[in-house]
Amino acid sequence: MPYNIAIDGPAGAGKSTMAKRIAAELGLVYLDTGAMYRGIAYYVVKRGVSPEDREGVLPMLDGISMDIAYDDGMQKVLINGEDVTPYIREHTISMAASTVSKIPEVRIKLVELQRDIASRTDCVLDGRDIGSYVLPHADVKIYLDARPEVRAVRRLDELKAKGTAGNMTYEDILADIVARDYQDTHRDFAPLKVAEGAIVIDTSDMSVDEVAKAVAALCTR
Repeated sequence: MPYNIAIDGPAGAGKSTMAKRIAAELGLVYLDTGAMYRGIAYYVVKRGVSPEDREGVLPMLDGISMDIAYDDGMQKVLINGEDVTPYIREHTISMAASTVSKIPEVRIKLVELQRDIASRTDCVLDGRDIGSYVLPHADVKIYLDARPEVRAVRRLDELKAKGTAGNMTYEDILADIVARDYQDTHRDFAPLKVAEGAIVIDTSDMSVDEVAKAVAALCTR
């Protein structure tokens, strides 16, 4: 049976960093589920439809064919054959992804793909509802958390390092994180929450290496 690790948590808690690191250390595939939602958000926004407009989004879903490819271990999101990976990390797409993910049909479409991959692949998945909804029977379930203020600093540093911060300030990003936390935890369908049986790790005052050590200790077969 495939070995699956589920890492959940709010934006900026370090999910992707840890998922990538643990996948590399254990020789597993890293499936970036957040990038998949960002891909849908990018596709929708690019075509002038608001990610809040369920009636506008639904007719577009049947026309979206999504594939996940790997190039030197890096995941690429392909929509209708187009590699949209370079465009989905923009800050505006992050919020749009959180918004469009509230639409049940969007989540169902992507969850089917995620479950299919996990059913035949040893992999690490990170997101907001992996352990609670996507893979409730994952071998390991972890919930990474951190104070909003810490996560805002991390996200700003990340954007600056990528040269995509623009005019965004710490205050702007903190406000977005607080809004996104509320949106993610209060959506009707598969909200962000600590999954049953998940181990909670607060990363606020931990280094990346300390978090990695704590997570790795839980991921033993």
